[in-house]
Amino acid sequence: MFDNLSDKLDKALHILKGHGKITEVNVADTLKEVRRALLDADVNFKIAKDFTTRVKEKAIGQDVLTTLQPGQLMVKIVKDELTELMGGDAAGVNLSGNPSVILMSGLQGSGKTTFSGKLANFLKTKKNKKPLLVACDIYRPAAINQLHVVGEQIGVEVYSEPENKNPVSISQNAIAYAKQNGFNVVIVDTAGRLAIDEQMMNEIANVHAAIQPQETLFVVDSMTGQDAVNTAKAFNDRLNFDGVVLTKLDGDTRGGAAISIKSIVNKPIKFIGTGEKMDAIDVFYPDRMADRILGMGDVISLVERAQEQYDEEEARKLQKKIAKNEFGFDDFLSQIQQVKKMGSMKDLVGMIPGVGKALKDVEIEDDAFKHIEAIIHSMTPAERAKPTLLDAKRKIRVAKGSGTDINQVNQLLKQFDQMSKMMKMMQGAKGKNLMRMMGGMKGMQ
Repeated sequence: MFDNLSDKLDKALHILKGHGKITEVNVADTLKEVRRALLDADVNFKIAKDFTTRVKEKAIGQDVLTTLQPGQLMVKIVKDELTELMGGDAAGVNLSGNPSVILMSGLQGSGKTTFSGKLANFLKTKKNKKPLLVACDIYRPAAINQLHVVGEQIGVEVYSEPENKNPVSISQNAIAYAKQNGFNVVIVDTAGRLAIDEQMMNEIANVHAAIQPQETLFVVDSMTGQDAVNTAKAFNDRLNFDGVVLTKLDGDTRGGAAISIKSIVNKPIKFIGTGEKMDAIDVFYPDRMADRILGMGDVISLVERAQEQYDEEEARKLQKKIAKNEFGFDDFLSQIQQVKKMGSMKDLVGMIPGVGKALKDVEIEDDAFKHIEAIIHSMTPAERAKPTLLDAKRKIRVAKGSGTDINQVNQLLKQFDQMSKMMKMMQGAKGKNLMRMMGGMKGMQ
């Protein structure tokens, strides 16, 4: 995510190393490179110019604190300005109606239908809502079927009228159906086009006027860069939408759309899509995104994801097992499954300060644990419960059964032994046990 921009900004901000004070001369060199990095990221020229001007005004003449280097001070200023440029504070979705109606808009291919499903899943699992998906894309082949498949995948009902070619009446009928059947959120998936045209704009404007949604979201493919910003402006001029959704952000190495779009349409980015899975949706936090762009990671989001998978009862059982030295590979496998539920490995690594930058050229696949899982599954229940049973003969059998070699099996056993000892130490007299550590994670939020 934004790898190219992060690298270039990092190089630009290194110019100030070794200077005792930020001056017009050394700040000019830095900001010239910052502006170039933003332009390469497909940020609008005027926005990039105004951004560097504001940074310059804040930076020139500032004395460096005794514990702060000039480069670090410049990073802080750039981070604050980036945060402001992307919206300042996170913007929530309006769920005040009964039912709350959310209208999805955007071009064909932007990921609108998939994101409608992701949003329904988010509201169902995170906000305890009962959403209804509505299929109002009457033009694209198999669009209605696609939404039904998505709805079945996440356990959310889909309302459709395959024979009806009037999206206004479909959406109105869906809202009436939602009121009669206890749905408190209605998400209307509208038709997209390959380009902005008058017919499409009139149609969605008519739907908007008829159902008067509490929330109108514009969905755009972030990888289209400046084109995404221009499209957003055209839609906003007609719909006056409430917020932006950036999809495919996990594949965007530039970041121009995320940085520019708020300034152009003066509407907040509310959600981002970070992968293909139905849970690959995040609320957009400008300050956290600024941290990630500048290579500082995103510890808060990482902790929040961990907390979503955290089960206090399971943690207590795990604590007792560790105390009795009964922590086995079945427990380890359970922990791996919880980590996998937190999201893609590449995304998680990017949230750890310094690690994402250190591993920027390392390809991290989502199936990074597959060899470990294969080895564990090749063990007998007794071996998983008591790893000391694994003698040379058993190790050979496990290696053959898992499609790995004996060295990989030995390496896993060594790492598991080291981890078990470390977890045992965390149970020590200082009280740094598992429950307190997890409690500390809660406190970090």
